[in-house]
Amino acid sequence: MRECSRLNRIEAYLEDFESGVIERLLNDWNLWARSDQLPPQGTWTTWLILGGRGAGKTRAGAEWVRGIALGNSNSDTFAPRIALIGETLSDVRSIMVEGISGLLAIHADHERPKFEPSKRQLVWKNGAIAQIFSADDPESLRGPQFSHAWCDELAKWRLAPECWDMLQFGLRLGKRPRQVVTTTPRPTPLIKQLMDDASSTVTRAATQMNAANLAPAFLETIVSRYRGTRLGRQELDAEILEDRPDALWPRGLIEQCRVAAPPPLERIVVAVDPPITSGKRSDACGIIVAGLGADERAYVMGDATVEQAAPLEWARAVVDAYHRVAADRVVAEVNQGGEMVAAMIAQVDAGVPVRMVRATRGKWLRAEPVAALYEQGRVSHVGAFPELEDQMADFGRDGLSGGASPDRVDALVWALSELVLRGGVPPRVRKL
Repeated sequence: MRECSRLNRIEAYLEDFESGVIERLLNDWNLWARSDQLPPQGTWTTWLILGGRGAGKTRAGAEWVRGIALGNSNSDTFAPRIALIGETLSDVRSIMVEGISGLLAIHADHERPKFEPSKRQLVWKNGAIAQIFSADDPESLRGPQFSHAWCDELAKWRLAPECWDMLQFGLRLGKRPRQVVTTTPRPTPLIKQLMDDASSTVTRAATQMNAANLAPAFLETIVSRYRGTRLGRQELDAEILEDRPDALWPRGLIEQCRVAAPPPLERIVVAVDPPITSGKRSDACGIIVAGLGADERAYVMGDATVEQAAPLEWARAVVDAYHRVAADRVVAEVNQGGEMVAAMIAQVDAGVPVRMVRATRGKWLRAEPVAALYEQGRVSHVGAFPELEDQMADFGRDGLSGGASPDRVDALVWALSELVLRGGVPPRVRKL
Protein backbone atom coordinates (compact mmCIF):
# COMPACT_ATOMS: atom_id res chain seq x y z
CA MET A 1 0.00 0.00 0.00
CA ARG A 2 2.84 2.41 0.83
CA GLU A 3 4.34 1.77 -2.63
CA CYS A 4 1.03 2.63 -4.33
CA SER A 5 0.72 5.80 -2.26
CA ARG A 6 4.25 6.85 -3.23
CA LEU A 7 3.47 6.37 -6.93
CA ASN A 8 0.28 8.42 -6.63
CA ARG A 9 2.19 11.30 -5.05
CA ILE A 10 4.81 11.20 -7.81
CA GLU A 11 2.12 11.22 -10.52
CA ALA A 12 0.46 14.25 -8.94
CA TYR A 13 3.82 16.01 -8.72
CA LEU A 14 4.57 15.36 -12.41
CA GLU A 15 1.40 17.12 -13.57
CA ASP A 16 3.14 20.50 -13.20
CA PHE A 17 6.05 19.62 -15.53
CA GLU A 18 6.44 20.04 -19.29
CA SER A 19 6.27 16.88 -21.41
CA GLY A 20 10.00 16.85 -22.20
CA VAL A 21 10.91 17.00 -18.54
CA ILE A 22 8.38 14.31 -17.73
CA GLU A 23 9.87 12.01 -20.37
CA ARG A 24 13.34 12.44 -18.89
CA LEU A 25 12.05 11.74 -15.41
CA LEU A 26 10.12 8.67 -16.54
CA ASN A 27 13.32 7.26 -18.05
CA ASP A 28 15.43 8.01 -14.98
CA TRP A 29 15.81 4.53 -13.49
CA ASN A 30 17.56 5.87 -10.41
CA LEU A 31 14.36 7.74 -9.57
CA TRP A 32 11.98 4.80 -9.90
CA ALA A 33 14.05 1.78 -8.90
CA ARG A 34 14.09 0.16 -5.50
CA SER A 35 17.47 0.03 -3.79
CA ASP A 36 17.79 -3.71 -4.47
CA GLN A 37 17.39 -3.02 -8.21
CA LEU A 38 20.33 -0.60 -8.41
CA PRO A 39 23.94 -1.73 -8.90
CA PRO A 40 25.71 -2.11 -5.54
CA GLN A 41 28.78 -0.07 -4.71
CA GLY A 42 32.16 -1.74 -4.52
CA THR A 43 34.53 -3.73 -6.70
CA TRP A 44 32.32 -6.72 -7.40
CA THR A 45 32.63 -8.86 -10.53
CA THR A 46 29.28 -10.66 -10.28
CA TRP A 47 26.04 -9.07 -9.13
CA LEU A 48 23.70 -11.91 -8.24
CA ILE A 49 20.07 -10.77 -8.12
CA LEU A 50 17.91 -13.41 -6.43
CA GLY A 51 14.27 -12.52 -6.92
CA GLY A 52 10.85 -14.07 -6.53
CA ARG A 53 8.45 -14.37 -9.44
CA GLY A 54 7.51 -10.88 -10.62
CA ALA A 55 9.92 -9.18 -8.21
CA GLY A 56 11.39 -6.93 -10.91
CA LYS A 57 14.71 -8.71 -11.42
CA THR A 58 14.38 -8.71 -15.24
CA ARG A 59 13.85 -4.96 -15.22
CA ALA A 60 16.90 -4.54 -12.99
CA GLY A 61 19.05 -6.56 -15.39
CA ALA A 62 17.78 -4.72 -18.45
CA GLU A 63 18.31 -1.30 -16.86
CA TRP A 64 21.86 -2.27 -15.89
CA VAL A 65 22.56 -3.18 -19.52
CA ARG A 66 20.95 0.07 -20.69
CA GLY A 67 23.22 2.05 -18.40
CA ILE A 68 26.29 0.21 -19.65
CA ALA A 69 25.34 0.63 -23.32
CA LEU A 70 24.52 4.33 -23.05
CA GLY A 71 27.64 5.06 -21.04
CA ASN A 72 25.87 6.50 -17.99
CA SER A 73 26.59 3.66 -15.55
CA ASN A 74 28.89 3.73 -12.57
CA SER A 75 31.21 1.11 -14.05
CA ASP A 76 34.95 1.71 -14.09
CA THR A 77 35.20 1.59 -17.84
CA PHE A 78 33.06 1.95 -20.92
CA ALA A 79 33.76 -0.95 -23.25
CA PRO A 80 30.23 -1.81 -24.34
CA ARG A 81 30.40 -5.34 -25.69
CA ILE A 82 27.68 -7.16 -23.83
CA ALA A 83 26.62 -10.81 -23.76
CA LEU A 84 22.93 -11.58 -23.22
CA ILE A 85 22.49 -15.22 -22.16
CA GLY A 86 19.24 -17.00 -21.37
CA GLU A 87 18.10 -20.58 -21.08
CA THR A 88 17.30 -20.65 -24.82
CA LEU A 89 17.54 -18.19 -27.71
CA SER A 90 13.76 -17.90 -27.60
CA ASP A 91 13.90 -16.90 -23.93
CA VAL A 92 16.52 -14.24 -24.61
CA ARG A 93 14.41 -12.71 -27.35
CA SER A 94 10.98 -12.97 -25.71
CA ILE A 95 12.05 -11.94 -22.19
CA MET A 96 15.38 -10.09 -22.20
CA VAL A 97 14.98 -8.23 -25.50
CA GLU A 98 11.29 -7.93 -26.45
CA GLY A 99 9.62 -8.61 -23.10
CA ILE A 100 7.55 -6.12 -21.16
CA SER A 101 10.60 -5.36 -19.00
CA GLY A 102 13.09 -6.13 -21.75
CA LEU A 103 15.67 -3.92 -23.39
CA LEU A 104 13.52 -2.57 -26.22
CA ALA A 105 10.68 -1.61 -23.87
CA ILE A 106 12.75 0.31 -21.31
CA HIS A 107 14.55 2.62 -23.74
CA ALA A 108 13.15 5.98 -24.77
CA ASP A 109 12.41 6.26 -28.50
CA HIS A 110 15.50 8.36 -29.25
CA GLU A 111 17.93 5.99 -27.50
CA ARG A 112 16.43 2.60 -28.36
CA PRO A 113 18.90 0.13 -29.95
CA LYS A 114 18.30 -1.52 -33.29
CA PHE A 115 17.44 -5.20 -32.93
CA GLU A 116 18.96 -7.37 -35.65
CA PRO A 117 17.45 -10.86 -35.14
CA SER A 118 19.37 -12.45 -38.02
CA LYS A 119 22.66 -11.37 -36.45
CA ARG A 120 21.40 -12.07 -32.92
CA GLN A 121 22.43 -8.66 -31.67
CA LEU A 122 21.28 -5.21 -30.58
CA VAL A 123 23.22 -2.17 -31.77
CA TRP A 124 23.07 1.27 -30.14
CA LYS A 125 23.75 4.49 -32.03
CA ASN A 126 26.97 5.05 -30.07
CA GLY A 127 28.37 1.70 -31.25
CA ALA A 128 27.57 -0.41 -28.20
CA ILE A 129 26.63 -3.98 -29.09
CA ALA A 130 24.82 -6.71 -27.16
CA GLN A 131 25.00 -10.24 -28.56
CA ILE A 132 22.47 -13.01 -27.88
CA PHE A 133 23.45 -16.50 -26.74
CA SER A 134 21.70 -19.66 -25.57
CA ALA A 135 22.89 -21.42 -22.44
CA ASP A 136 22.19 -24.66 -24.28
CA ASP A 137 25.13 -23.91 -26.59
CA PRO A 138 28.23 -23.19 -24.47
CA GLU A 139 30.49 -23.60 -27.51
CA SER A 140 28.96 -20.48 -29.09
CA LEU A 141 30.76 -18.47 -26.39
CA ARG A 142 34.16 -19.60 -27.64
CA GLY A 143 35.78 -16.74 -29.53
CA PRO A 144 33.63 -13.68 -28.71
CA GLN A 145 34.88 -11.33 -26.02
CA PHE A 146 32.91 -9.01 -23.78
CA SER A 147 33.16 -6.26 -21.24
CA HIS A 148 29.85 -7.13 -19.58
CA ALA A 149 27.25 -9.89 -19.48
CA TRP A 150 23.66 -10.33 -18.35
CA CYS A 151 22.67 -13.91 -17.48
CA ASP A 152 18.98 -14.57 -16.92
CA GLU A 153 17.52 -17.51 -14.93
CA LEU A 154 20.91 -19.12 -14.36
CA ALA A 155 19.39 -21.64 -11.93
CA LYS A 156 17.42 -23.16 -14.84
CA TRP A 157 20.29 -23.53 -17.31
CA ARG A 158 20.63 -27.13 -18.46
CA LEU A 159 24.39 -26.85 -19.01
CA ALA A 160 25.04 -24.17 -16.41
CA PRO A 161 28.64 -25.02 -15.39
CA GLU A 162 29.83 -25.44 -18.97
CA CYS A 163 28.18 -22.25 -20.22
CA TRP A 164 29.32 -20.23 -17.19
CA ASP A 165 32.93 -21.34 -17.65
CA MET A 166 32.95 -20.37 -21.32
CA LEU A 167 31.53 -16.95 -20.46
CA GLN A 168 34.24 -16.28 -17.89
CA PHE A 169 36.94 -16.86 -20.50
CA GLY A 170 35.24 -14.30 -22.76
CA LEU A 171 34.89 -11.54 -20.15
CA ARG A 172 38.22 -9.91 -20.91
CA LEU A 173 37.52 -6.41 -22.30
CA GLY A 174 38.00 -3.19 -20.40
CA LYS A 175 39.52 -2.52 -17.01
CA ARG A 176 36.82 -4.26 -14.98
CA PRO A 177 34.60 -6.80 -16.76
CA ARG A 178 31.37 -7.39 -14.88
CA GLN A 179 28.31 -9.60 -15.08
CA VAL A 180 24.80 -9.55 -13.66
CA VAL A 181 22.78 -12.68 -12.92
CA THR A 182 19.00 -12.41 -12.54
CA THR A 183 17.34 -15.60 -11.35
CA THR A 184 14.73 -17.19 -9.16
CA PRO A 185 16.98 -19.12 -6.79
CA ARG A 186 17.49 -22.84 -6.56
CA PRO A 187 20.22 -24.47 -4.48
CA THR A 188 22.26 -25.55 -7.48
CA PRO A 189 26.02 -25.93 -7.03
CA LEU A 190 26.76 -22.95 -9.29
CA ILE A 191 24.35 -20.62 -7.49
CA LYS A 192 25.84 -21.59 -4.12
CA GLN A 193 29.34 -21.18 -5.52
CA LEU A 194 28.57 -17.63 -6.68
CA MET A 195 27.01 -16.74 -3.34
CA ASP A 196 30.18 -17.83 -1.57
CA ASP A 197 32.53 -16.10 -4.02
CA ALA A 198 34.28 -13.06 -2.54
CA SER A 199 33.99 -11.25 -5.89
CA SER A 200 30.18 -11.55 -5.88
CA THR A 201 27.60 -9.29 -4.34
CA VAL A 202 24.06 -10.53 -3.71
CA THR A 203 20.75 -8.70 -3.55
CA ARG A 204 17.35 -10.27 -2.88
CA ALA A 205 13.80 -9.25 -3.66
CA ALA A 206 10.59 -11.00 -2.71
CA THR A 207 7.58 -10.90 -5.01
CA GLN A 208 5.67 -8.78 -2.51
CA MET A 209 8.20 -5.95 -2.90
CA ASN A 210 6.92 -5.34 -6.43
CA ALA A 211 3.23 -5.53 -5.51
CA ALA A 212 2.47 -2.13 -7.08
CA ASN A 213 3.32 -3.52 -10.52
CA LEU A 214 1.55 -6.87 -10.21
CA ALA A 215 -2.06 -7.82 -10.92
CA PRO A 216 -4.17 -7.83 -7.72
CA ALA A 217 -5.58 -11.22 -8.72
CA PHE A 218 -2.06 -12.67 -8.77
CA LEU A 219 -1.39 -11.38 -5.28
CA GLU A 220 -4.73 -12.60 -3.96
CA THR A 221 -4.61 -16.10 -5.45
CA ILE A 222 -1.08 -17.27 -6.21
CA VAL A 223 0.80 -15.41 -3.49
CA SER A 224 -1.73 -16.17 -0.78
CA ARG A 225 -1.94 -19.81 -1.86
CA TYR A 226 1.81 -20.49 -1.72
CA ARG A 227 2.86 -18.10 1.05
CA GLY A 228 4.83 -19.98 3.70
CA THR A 229 5.11 -23.21 1.72
CA ARG A 230 8.46 -24.57 0.62
CA LEU A 231 7.67 -23.76 -3.01
CA GLY A 232 6.45 -20.29 -2.08
CA ARG A 233 9.54 -19.51 -0.04
CA GLN A 234 11.68 -20.34 -3.06
CA GLU A 235 9.58 -18.93 -5.91
CA LEU A 236 8.11 -15.90 -4.12
CA ASP A 237 10.51 -15.05 -1.29
CA ALA A 238 13.70 -15.89 -3.20
CA GLU A 239 15.04 -18.18 -0.49
CA ILE A 240 17.69 -20.81 -1.16
CA LEU A 241 16.19 -24.03 0.15
CA GLU A 242 18.12 -27.20 0.80
CA ASP A 243 16.77 -30.74 0.93
CA ARG A 244 14.19 -31.77 3.49
CA PRO A 245 15.68 -34.13 6.08
CA ASP A 246 13.66 -37.17 4.98
CA ALA A 247 14.09 -36.63 1.23
CA LEU A 248 14.69 -39.78 -0.80
CA TRP A 249 16.66 -37.83 -3.41
CA PRO A 250 19.14 -35.29 -1.97
CA ARG A 251 20.04 -32.65 -4.52
CA GLY A 252 23.71 -33.61 -4.30
CA LEU A 253 22.82 -37.14 -5.40
CA ILE A 254 20.90 -35.84 -8.41
CA GLU A 255 23.82 -33.60 -9.41
CA GLN A 256 26.18 -36.59 -9.33
CA CYS A 257 23.91 -38.41 -11.77
CA ARG A 258 23.89 -35.70 -14.46
CA VAL A 259 25.30 -36.35 -17.94
CA ALA A 260 25.33 -34.39 -21.20
CA ALA A 261 24.11 -37.16 -23.52
CA PRO A 262 22.91 -40.77 -23.34
CA PRO A 263 24.65 -43.75 -24.93
CA PRO A 264 22.85 -45.91 -27.53
CA LEU A 265 19.48 -46.86 -26.04
CA GLU A 266 17.83 -50.25 -26.06
CA ARG A 267 14.47 -49.10 -24.74
CA ILE A 268 12.60 -45.82 -24.44
CA VAL A 269 9.35 -45.35 -22.55
CA VAL A 270 7.02 -42.46 -21.82
CA ALA A 271 5.45 -42.73 -18.37
CA VAL A 272 2.31 -40.82 -17.45
CA ASP A 273 0.68 -40.08 -14.11
CA PRO A 274 -2.73 -38.71 -15.15
CA PRO A 275 -4.66 -36.22 -13.01
CA ILE A 276 -7.86 -37.30 -11.32
CA THR A 277 -9.80 -34.26 -12.51
CA SER A 278 -9.45 -31.58 -15.15
CA GLY A 279 -9.79 -27.83 -15.05
CA LYS A 280 -8.15 -24.97 -13.17
CA ARG A 281 -7.94 -26.86 -9.89
CA SER A 282 -6.65 -30.14 -11.27
CA ASP A 283 -3.24 -31.61 -10.58
CA ALA A 284 -0.63 -31.62 -13.31
CA CYS A 285 -0.31 -34.61 -15.60
CA GLY A 286 3.16 -36.01 -14.99
CA ILE A 287 4.87 -37.12 -18.22
CA ILE A 288 8.46 -38.38 -18.05
CA VAL A 289 10.61 -39.80 -20.85
CA ALA A 290 13.36 -42.28 -19.95
CA GLY A 291 15.51 -44.83 -21.72
CA LEU A 292 17.62 -47.88 -20.94
CA GLY A 293 21.16 -47.80 -22.29
CA ALA A 294 23.31 -50.58 -23.63
CA ASP A 295 25.31 -50.09 -20.41
CA GLU A 296 22.24 -51.29 -18.45
CA ARG A 297 21.81 -47.85 -16.90
CA ALA A 298 18.63 -45.77 -17.10
CA TYR A 299 18.61 -42.25 -18.55
CA VAL A 300 15.95 -39.65 -17.76
CA MET A 301 15.67 -37.66 -20.98
CA GLY A 302 12.62 -35.44 -20.79
CA ASP A 303 9.89 -33.89 -18.68
CA ALA A 304 6.81 -33.22 -20.80
CA THR A 305 4.47 -32.63 -17.85
CA VAL A 306 1.46 -30.42 -18.58
CA GLU A 307 -0.40 -28.29 -16.06
CA GLN A 308 -4.18 -28.21 -15.57
CA ALA A 309 -4.94 -29.91 -18.86
CA ALA A 310 -8.12 -31.55 -20.06
CA PRO A 311 -7.85 -35.31 -20.75
CA LEU A 312 -7.55 -34.86 -24.50
CA GLU A 313 -4.83 -32.23 -24.03
CA TRP A 314 -2.60 -34.36 -21.81
CA ALA A 315 -3.22 -37.37 -24.05
CA ARG A 316 -1.89 -35.36 -27.00
CA ALA A 317 1.16 -34.39 -24.95
CA VAL A 318 1.81 -38.06 -24.17
CA VAL A 319 1.49 -39.09 -27.82
CA ASP A 320 3.68 -36.18 -28.96
CA ALA A 321 6.40 -37.26 -26.51
CA TYR A 322 6.07 -40.87 -27.67
CA HIS A 323 6.64 -39.99 -31.32
CA ARG A 324 9.30 -37.33 -30.62
CA VAL A 325 11.65 -39.85 -29.00
CA ALA A 326 10.49 -42.91 -30.98
CA ALA A 327 9.52 -44.66 -27.75
CA ASP A 328 8.66 -48.35 -27.42
CA ARG A 329 5.56 -47.83 -25.33
CA VAL A 330 3.63 -45.65 -22.92
CA VAL A 331 3.39 -46.71 -19.28
CA ALA A 332 0.30 -45.26 -17.61
CA GLU A 333 -0.96 -45.45 -14.03
CA VAL A 334 -4.65 -46.33 -14.02
CA ASN A 335 -5.56 -46.31 -10.32
CA GLN A 336 -7.78 -43.26 -10.75
CA GLY A 337 -8.63 -43.14 -14.43
CA GLY A 338 -8.98 -46.85 -15.16
CA GLU A 339 -9.54 -47.71 -18.82
CA MET A 340 -10.15 -44.02 -19.57
CA VAL A 341 -6.39 -43.38 -19.66
CA ALA A 342 -5.75 -45.87 -22.46
CA ALA A 343 -8.93 -44.77 -24.21
CA MET A 344 -7.84 -41.11 -24.32
CA ILE A 345 -4.42 -42.03 -25.72
CA ALA A 346 -6.06 -44.31 -28.31
CA GLN A 347 -8.37 -41.47 -29.30
CA VAL A 348 -5.31 -39.41 -30.24
CA ASP A 349 -3.35 -42.30 -31.80
CA ALA A 350 -4.66 -45.86 -31.66
CA GLY A 351 -1.26 -47.20 -32.71
CA VAL A 352 0.50 -46.18 -29.50
CA PRO A 353 1.08 -49.24 -27.27
CA VAL A 354 0.08 -48.64 -23.65
CA ARG A 355 0.97 -50.74 -20.65
CA MET A 356 -1.36 -49.98 -17.77
CA VAL A 357 0.09 -50.21 -14.26
CA ARG A 358 -1.74 -50.13 -10.96
CA ALA A 359 -0.29 -48.95 -7.66
CA THR A 360 -0.69 -51.45 -4.81
CA ARG A 361 1.61 -49.70 -2.35
CA GLY A 362 2.05 -46.15 -1.09
CA LYS A 363 4.09 -43.58 -2.99
CA TRP A 364 7.06 -43.75 -0.59
CA LEU A 365 7.30 -47.54 -0.78
CA ARG A 366 7.08 -47.46 -4.59
CA ALA A 367 9.74 -44.77 -4.79
CA GLU A 368 12.29 -46.36 -2.43
CA PRO A 369 13.61 -48.98 -4.92
CA VAL A 370 13.91 -46.29 -7.59
CA ALA A 371 15.83 -43.98 -5.24
CA ALA A 372 18.15 -46.92 -4.54
CA LEU A 373 18.95 -47.07 -8.25
CA TYR A 374 20.25 -43.50 -8.03
CA GLU A 375 22.40 -44.38 -5.03
CA GLN A 376 23.82 -47.33 -6.95
CA GLY A 377 24.74 -45.07 -9.88
CA ARG A 378 22.32 -46.81 -12.22
CA VAL A 379 20.33 -43.70 -13.26
CA SER A 380 21.46 -40.50 -14.99
CA HIS A 381 19.68 -37.28 -15.91
CA VAL A 382 20.47 -36.07 -19.41
CA GLY A 383 20.70 -32.37 -18.63
CA ALA A 384 18.63 -30.68 -15.94
CA PHE A 385 14.91 -30.88 -15.19
CA PRO A 386 14.32 -28.21 -12.54
CA GLU A 387 10.63 -28.86 -11.82
CA LEU A 388 11.11 -32.62 -11.62
CA GLU A 389 14.23 -32.31 -9.49
CA ASP A 390 12.55 -29.86 -7.13
CA GLN A 391 9.81 -32.42 -6.55
CA MET A 392 12.36 -35.17 -6.01
CA ALA A 393 14.31 -33.15 -3.43
CA ASP A 394 11.12 -32.30 -1.54
CA PHE A 395 9.54 -35.76 -1.68
CA GLY A 396 9.25 -37.21 1.82
CA ARG A 397 7.66 -39.99 3.81
CA ASP A 398 4.27 -38.33 3.62
CA GLY A 399 4.23 -39.07 -0.13
CA LEU A 400 3.93 -35.37 -0.94
CA SER A 401 6.20 -32.77 -2.49
CA GLY A 402 5.60 -29.12 -1.76
CA GLY A 403 2.45 -30.18 0.08
CA ALA A 404 0.92 -31.58 -3.11
CA SER A 405 0.80 -34.76 -5.16
CA PRO A 406 4.23 -35.35 -6.80
CA ASP A 407 2.96 -35.94 -10.34
CA ARG A 408 6.39 -35.74 -11.96
CA VAL A 409 7.95 -38.04 -9.36
CA ASP A 410 5.13 -40.56 -9.79
CA ALA A 411 5.72 -40.68 -13.55
CA LEU A 412 9.49 -40.97 -12.97
CA VAL A 413 8.97 -43.93 -10.64
CA TRP A 414 6.78 -45.72 -13.19
CA ALA A 415 9.28 -45.08 -16.02
CA LEU A 416 12.32 -46.38 -14.14
CA SER A 417 10.40 -49.29 -12.65
CA GLU A 418 9.40 -50.34 -16.15
CA LEU A 419 12.93 -50.03 -17.55
CA VAL A 420 15.06 -51.40 -14.74
CA LEU A 421 13.01 -53.15 -12.09
CA ARG A 422 10.75 -55.12 -14.46
CA GLY A 423 13.47 -55.98 -17.00
CA GLY A 424 12.83 -57.11 -20.53
CA VAL A 425 14.87 -55.49 -23.31
CA PRO A 426 13.76 -55.51 -26.97
CA PRO A 427 16.62 -56.17 -29.41
CA ARG A 428 16.65 -52.66 -30.87
CA VAL A 429 19.55 -50.23 -30.32
CA ARG A 430 19.14 -46.58 -31.24
CA LYS A 431 20.97 -43.32 -30.92
CA LEU A 432 19.09 -40.12 -30.21
